[in-house]
Amino acid sequence: MDKQKAIEKLERLIQKGSEVLRTHRPNSPGVIGFPTLDSGAFNAWQTQCLSFLESTLPPNSSYVRTFREKVKLGYQGTVKTGMGILESVKEDFEVGDIGSEEPVYNPLALISSICDRFHLVARQLKGRHDNRQTLLVEDEYDVQDLLHALLTLYFDDIRPEEWTPSYAGGCSRMDFLLKQEQIVIEVKKTRKALGAKEVGEQLIIDIDKYKEHPDCKTLLCFVYDPEGWIANPRGIENDLNRDDGELTVKVLITPTGL
Repeated sequence: MDKQKAIEKLERLIQKGSEVLRTHRPNSPGVIGFPTLDSGAFNAWQTQCLSFLESTLPPNSSYVRTFREKVKLGYQGTVKTGMGILESVKEDFEVGDIGSEEPVYNPLALISSICDRFHLVARQLKGRHDNRQTLLVEDEYDVQDLLHALLTLYFDDIRPEEWTPSYAGGCSRMDFLLKQEQIVIEVKKTRKALGAKEVGEQLIIDIDKYKEHPDCKTLLCFVYDPEGWIANPRGIENDLNRDDGELTVKVLITPTGL
């Protein structure tokens, strides 16, 4: 995206932030707490902003990190904070501090962003107009179906259920292969019989298995844990994440903050 198009996109996102603020409704008399905004409008705006920032700015940009940390809840203050961040990015584009080089394409960051907000999307799908039928994310196949749909926003060649090389005397299927990016995505959904211990054991096997796959340079393990069966998700991530030159492994357990 060139400089002028980026500035125009930022202006549209700032304007959309103003529209989200206008969905504010005061609390009813006697109700204590922050008045909230329309959750659907806020989630859509938040997702669009992060998608733009992550795909346009360099990896590990402080703007992206700050937006992710500060713009989490659908309150007036967080939307205003997000709009201020967008204004700062716009100013940097205008004076040339950003945009002098082609943005770095970072497919792993895009996938991570999708996984981070997967729970918001799944929750939003439950509230369809007039209680119409929808996709309820109840098992691992549901997670795969919804994730596949979200991946099509950014990737053209998504190969579901590709065969892996022989491991421990047999073959198995991976969930998704992005062949051009050389990224494999493994999906798991926790349940009563698949808690922290079982997930950790399965992920260790997956990591060993994909060392031998010719099209896998990065393995992203997405663990969807909406009921909070994993008590210490960051501990599992830290134990298994690695980059040894042969295979990059990133484990993402979401949602956070349960």
